[in-house]
This record gives sequence, C-alpha cells and structure tokens, in this order.
Amino acid sequence: MSLDIEIKKLSERIKDLKTKVLTEEATKHSFIMPFLNVLGYDIFDPTVVVPEFIADIGTKKGEKVDYAIFYNNKPLMVIEAKNHTEKLDNHNNQLIRYFNVTDSKFAILTNGIEYRFFSDLEEPNKMDQNPFLVINLENLRERDIKELSRFTKDNLDIDSILSMASVKRYHREIQDIFKNEIENPSDDFVKVFARKLTDKSMTAQVIEEFKGHIKKSFNEILNDLANDKILAMQSNLQSTDDSEELNNNKITTTDEELEGYYIVRSILSEYIDPREITFKDTMSYFAIILNGMVTKWICRLYLNGNKKVVFQDEEMPIEHIEDIYKLKDKLKLSLDSRLK
Repeated sequence: MSLDIEIKKLSERIKDLKTKVLTEEATKHSFIMPFLNVLGYDIFDPTVVVPEFIADIGTKKGEKVDYAIFYNNKPLMVIEAKNHTEKLDNHNNQLIRYFNVTDSKFAILTNGIEYRFFSDLEEPNKMDQNPFLVINLENLRERDIKELSRFTKDNLDIDSILSMASVKRYHREIQDIFKNEIENPSDDFVKVFARKLTDKSMTAQVIEEFKGHIKKSFNEILNDLANDKILAMQSNLQSTDDSEELNNNKITTTDEELEGYYIVRSILSEYIDPREITFKDTMSYFAIILNGMVTKWICRLYLNGNKKVVFQDEEMPIEHIEDIYKLKDKLKLSLDSRLK
C-alpha cells in the first residue's frame, strides 16, 4: 500500500482514538510506532527500531532516548516522544543533548500528532534550535506526504534529505518572518514603506499610523490573491458540477457573500490549509465547500432577505456578516465531519 494511503489512514486513526489515548506510553503504541511502521521501519526488529536507546551524556550514564532508528547498523534518527496532549515547544533541550552525543543525522520531537524534524545544518554534530520540517498528522498537506516519502526506508537518501532540509529551513523562517510582519509589523519594517510614501519624520505617531495602513494593505493583497485563485477554480468547476446553474447569467456573487467566505476561510485556516476551502455560488444560496467538492459543503450562506448560516444539522440566524465569527465551534465541527 502506498505511503499516501497509509499515512492518511493513520491520520484518521489519530482523530478517532486521541480522546481514548491518555498516557505517553499509549501515545507511543497507538500513534508513534504505527508512524514508524508506515515509513517502512520494522518496529519489531531490535536492530532497526531500538526503544530506550542509551545516549550517555557526560558523567550521566544510562540516559535514554525513547527510540533510535538504525540504518546500515548506525543510528540514523533519535526520537523523543511525549504524550499527544503535550505541546512540544518546551522539550527541545533534552533532545539536543541526546542528538549531540550520538552519530545520528536527524532528530525527531513528537507527541504522536506533530512531528518536528531537526538536523545539524548550522553547526556539525550540534542540533539546530529550529526544525527544518514540521508535519501535523491532523492537518496533512500533499506536500507533507511528499517530504515524508524521503524518510521512508526504501527511498532513504540522506544527501537528498539534507539538501531539502537546508532549503526548507529558509522557507520556514521566511514564512514565519512574513507572517509576523503581517500580523504585527515591526518598526523597521514599517519604516521601509513609510519612507517611500512620506517625508515626515519617523516619530512613534507616524510609525503607528503606517502600521495600520500596512496591515490593511497586506490583508487586501492576500484576499485578492486568494480570490483570483478561487475565481480560476470556479471557472474550472463550471464545466463539471452543476454547470447549467453555474452558467446562469442571473447568478451574481456579491461582496457580502465573498466577505462571508473570507471570514469562514480565516477561521478554518487554523485547522486546514486555507487553499482547500473554496466556494460555489447558486441561485438560492452561497456554499462554502471543501476541495472544490459540492458534496462536501461546510456551510451555506443565505444572505438574501433574512440572513442565516446553514450547517448540516441546523440553521443559525445572523444579523451582520461579522456574526459568523461567533460560529467558530460550529464551523470546526462541520469541517471535521467533512474530513472523515
């Protein structure tokens, strides 16, 4: 069975079982060991997957990392495992110690749902502070599966992984910087734009004024880019699902409908790649759908007359389009049902 199918099955398994998996050991057995098995490593072969691998640190003897993956009789990866309910942000230091005293090329910090991949790109034999790859099995993207395929036993190419890791590290850091500057522009970032647009001195008041301009401008750019992609996708959909209705000249997508779509897309981007959320306009309602599939509608907006949002199980009246923000929990539940 292909990695694509296997990893998606594991993703569904995690969603089904995580409320029943209560301990770190249960996380290892139910989530992490199956993950290693999907990558092609025989979890029952002690020469391949070594649990409780000893990684002596200085004068500390008998220190153990949860797993070591051996390849050609050498440790390839060390893995530090946590309960799936734990956040991983505060657990790097322990893994760094283990990585630095072994010959491993990679280190993985995981809670069975999120996998953070590290190497020694900055300084040989010293684990980087930041991961070069982060995979969340509850929010899998196609590019994640492609990157994971590099780590499968049958396709393993360490040089290829390190080359990818070097590029991915910069991509992740650039994305983080860009995201932070969009959400909370720094003074230096603001000055780059403000000095091109005004001769005013860069006082605190001027900088604060331009922060507002920059945040609004970037949001509009991102919305426009997303809308261009959506309209292109809509154009493709017109030749398939409900083509007769979509081609009806009477259908006009209103600004309010698009605003509602962007609100839903913004809310759900916390749980899924926002590019997977699209829409379909009809004569009677405006549907927000998953992956362009009309049968997987997340909600329907009825904005002509009495405004309401319809889910699979109920209708929710709204007074203003911004009231959709109050329906976050409903939207998440509807999304989860469509991902099954």
